Amino acid sequence: MHSSRTAPYVFVLPFLLSFALFFAYPVISTVIMSFQEVLPGITTYVGLENYKDLINPTFGKAILNSVLYTLLTLVVLIPLPLVLAVLLNSPKMPGRGLFRSVMFIPALTSVVVAGTIFRLMFGELDGSLMNSLLGVFGLEPYKWLMNANTGFLALIVLALWRWLGVNMLYYMSGLQNIPPELYEAAQIDGASRFDSFWRITIPMLKPVTIYVFTISIYAGLSMFTESYMLWNGNNSPNDIGLTIVGYLYRQGLEQNSMGFGAAVGIVLLVFTLVLNLIQLKFFGMFRKED
Repeated sequence: MHSSRTAPYVFVLPFLLSFALFFAYPVISTVIMSFQEVLPGITTYVGLENYKDLINPTFGKAILNSVLYTLLTLVVLIPLPLVLAVLLNSPKMPGRGLFRSVMFIPALTSVVVAGTIFRLMFGELDGSLMNSLLGVFGLEPYKWLMNANTGFLALIVLALWRWLGVNMLYYMSGLQNIPPELYEAAQIDGASRFDSFWRITIPMLKPVTIYVFTISIYAGLSMFTESYMLWNGNNSPNDIGLTIVGYLYRQGLEQNSMGFGAAVGIVLLVFTLVLNLIQLKFFGMFRKED
């Protein structure tokens, strides 16, 4: 009797310990640190000064860049993988297995390696890939990473190349759970392929879409390594590639202002949480079932 009562707690204990050690404790410590000025061997309570210092143009640009990057990745990394998944799920599609493998390979590539390759592709030299393409059309070489618009284009292309296959596999797994009888019944009723896609496929893939939406928001707002590698450091021209995490890295590690960096981290955590709660509310995840 005693063992049957304690067994559930024993099984749950490893999760509770790991949650407390690797999540709860760091978050609580970061919250406390955000109200302090932390110097080597000296810790001083400064109240809300770190949060007041966040009201500056550089942090505002970091927020704008992160939000813009997140929105642009959502625009391309949700509908495009969905369409590709539907195409590759069709038995009439030749070479389906090969395409699935090829599309997933970029996700296995280190982001450091990928960022370096894309930096060379969008480089200033005449021999870089993008400038070579411009040369084919008789255009002059362009400094892609020195301009805000084309620099962001490079970031979005990198994200598309890296995560398109992953999101496609999420949707393909969801397609396997849709009963074929639904499509057969729709075909008998005279529904076109587009009608079946719009009225059956998309509604049935709603849980997968919500999941992809959630992880894409988190990935977009926490993006740092891609920008760091693309500009070969955390100092892009006019901060065109500066993100919230990049600003945290600059303040907390490069300038050794750990308290201020902790405040940036807490703002990022709250910002991400609020955005995800809004999108979950929009998708009706908090609605009670009838």
